[in-house]
Amino acid sequence: MKISDIYRQQEQTFSFEFFPPKTDEGEKKLFETVHLLKGLFPSFVSVTYGAMGTTRDNTIRIVSVIKEEIGIEAAAHLTCVGQTRDEIEGVLGALWEQGIENIVALRGDPPKGETEFKPVPGGFRYASELVEFIRKHPTFSDSFSLAVAGYPECHVECRDKKKDLEHLKIKVGQGADVIITQLFFDNDDYFSFVDRVREAGIDLPIVPGIMPVTHGPQIKKFAEMCGAKIPPAMRDAIGRYGDDQDSVQSYGIEHASKQCEKLLKEGAPGIHFYTLNKSQATTEIYRNLGAARPK
Repeated sequence: MKISDIYRQQEQTFSFEFFPPKTDEGEKKLFETVHLLKGLFPSFVSVTYGAMGTTRDNTIRIVSVIKEEIGIEAAAHLTCVGQTRDEIEGVLGALWEQGIENIVALRGDPPKGETEFKPVPGGFRYASELVEFIRKHPTFSDSFSLAVAGYPECHVECRDKKKDLEHLKIKVGQGADVIITQLFFDNDDYFSFVDRVREAGIDLPIVPGIMPVTHGPQIKKFAEMCGAKIPPAMRDAIGRYGDDQDSVQSYGIEHASKQCEKLLKEGAPGIHFYTLNKSQATTEIYRNLGAARPK
């Protein structure tokens, strides 16, 4: 099922994001996590994407296994990093052959060690160009539902809210179906973003992306990478608990549970969990929300 239909048909959705592991052991643990989280009856899951070679191929294969063998609707991430139009067209064909109907279309981050995104010759510079390419493709224009990223606190490379919103409008205008936000820890940032998006005339579902705090240094790194601020109370808690990771995780689960409860109560169409390929935090948040119910 296309995620555009999922958001039309379901009052509240829950979805999970995974990444392709680099080792056989990591992949085994990933599928164990997916099987565990299947019991929470997610609306769909997504798998992130690596350009150039094995990681890209693993994304396609893992998405196919999750959908066809495990039985959960799945979306594949697709980025502009390191790929020409012809290579992206090949990926679209591979996804279509595997019966995948959903894509999260992103520009992607600069390769490791580089500070500036540079498209390869014959590639795309912006996610909006990727969305346009798919929507105007003679074969695949209607084959996929497309989700794009939204940035409640602005993209890390564009700290001007007006310009950032203009970029989102272009992506949406090219044919996006759903907006999934970057992680954030203060709900006011999400609701302010929604207000700005609606004022701009965009009426797509705006799904909050939530990453529970499970490891202090790790969450600081992610927040810095994506330009998300860590609230003072959260920063104090991380500092206070230090290396006591059980306490850090308990705090993170409690914070994310309250965050999700308020988001859903005040009209968010669902929650997209950044799981980091783990199940415990998401499962406990579900339990706190009373969301782990039979399908």
